[in-house]
Amino acid sequence: MDKQMKRNKYCFGLGTVGRDALYSLVSMYLLNHLTGVVGLSDGGLFAVGIILTVLGIFDAVIDPFMGTIVDNTMTRFGRYKPWIFGGMIGTGILTVLLFHNFNMSETAHIIFLAVTYFLFSICFTANDLSYWSLMPAISKDQKDREGIGAFARICANVGMFAMVIVYTMVPDLFAFTGLNNRDIYFYFAILIVLLMWGFQLFTLFGVKENISVTENKEKTTLRGMFKALVKNDQLMVTAVSMALFMIGYCTTTAFGVYYFKYAYKNEDVYMVFAAVLAVAQLTALVLFPLFRKKFSRKQLYLGSMVAVVVAYLIFFLSFELLPLIVIAGLALFFAQAFIQLLMLLFLADSVEYGEWKLGKRNEAVSFAVQPFINQFGSAISKGIVSITLIISGINAIEDAISAESDKTLIEKMINATPDSAIWIMKIAMMILPLVCILIGFLIYYRKFRIDEKFYAEILEDLKSREALATAPTECCEPVAVATADSEASEDATPAVE
Repeated sequence: MDKQMKRNKYCFGLGTVGRDALYSLVSMYLLNHLTGVVGLSDGGLFAVGIILTVLGIFDAVIDPFMGTIVDNTMTRFGRYKPWIFGGMIGTGILTVLLFHNFNMSETAHIIFLAVTYFLFSICFTANDLSYWSLMPAISKDQKDREGIGAFARICANVGMFAMVIVYTMVPDLFAFTGLNNRDIYFYFAILIVLLMWGFQLFTLFGVKENISVTENKEKTTLRGMFKALVKNDQLMVTAVSMALFMIGYCTTTAFGVYYFKYAYKNEDVYMVFAAVLAVAQLTALVLFPLFRKKFSRKQLYLGSMVAVVVAYLIFFLSFELLPLIVIAGLALFFAQAFIQLLMLLFLADSVEYGEWKLGKRNEAVSFAVQPFINQFGSAISKGIVSITLIISGINAIEDAISAESDKTLIEKMINATPDSAIWIMKIAMMILPLVCILIGFLIYYRKFRIDEKFYAEILEDLKSREALATAPTECCEPVAVATADSEASEDATPAVE
């Protein structure tokens, strides 16, 4: 890896530290903020759950259209950086508004939240898909991509777990201000936005886009967008697998605070547990290149899934014994780090596969799958969490706690939580996610066929086509080159086991 590529690697990765901290604040803790700090009623929470789920799915559906817009963009700053910049500014402002401390009635608050969350989703999508679309535009080399992707995932997890660890401590950290919790979280959101903007500058000014990879005068039409998505079968397999994985992952993490508060009966332990999990995920990402030298991607995915299944079962049957919870958490998040990175690499490889098969390169449209998956997984998980909190009766307890300042009385309320409520939460937190993740894995294992050998053949064929396209026509005989989406080339597709 040369000097410029090393700079690209570190500046690209650092760009997501603050960004993932901010996204975790919204995706993991917005509902917790609304139930535990704002104190929504059951009716209000039900409305919010429906709104966030519907808007999240709608936003996920329009992500490919945003990808088409980005794919048709070309400026002197490159194709992606203008959208990264615009998206980061809009996302930051709207995040502050989501955690506002304005004096509103519950109905007005819900309406304001719906509008703000919808705009937030669009702005974050513009930033997110442009950011990840930049990765395959940096290099086509699989080893370079694995190094860049691994470091980016490390930085993303640093941001995410920093938020996980700090969030519950925020009221105590800012107690000296004398502000109430709503005001404290409002100013905390402003602080996280400034952090996001600062780290995004590393990517904007430090990463050099390989224009030769992205330069394409041909515009992507709406028909071309649907073709790039639907006819790229490997992209579709990756999308479905990632969607099911993210539904499970987001649902499990979204219940974290509630689990330690109501099942384990000690919310403070959540911070320590999160720190342990952060070490597990970061260690996994650091060790990934070593595992990659000895095992294929498919072998790593299979091994990770075995660990995930065992971890979820231990977690569910732990009966809140901390040693078992820690063991399950370490195995689960170590394996999940591998899976998240592998899926990112599968998505990057499907860009070249789409170019090989369809004759046109569509990074942004292809990487629109990334925010689509994030938004879809987050939306479904919010619906699951909201309904579970209402059905189990935990939200009613949360509502009562938000209006209470006596810590002794709050502790009594928590300790009085019925066992049935805890088991309902555990099923939604552990069993349902495991089912989703397993289905996603089975789809990948049976349908995804871009292994290392096939990918090398794809690149070789693309280079041959490029050489033929640039060869002087006056000294060469015309050569018919069949594209991979024609019947002839489909028959000639390299056999992949």
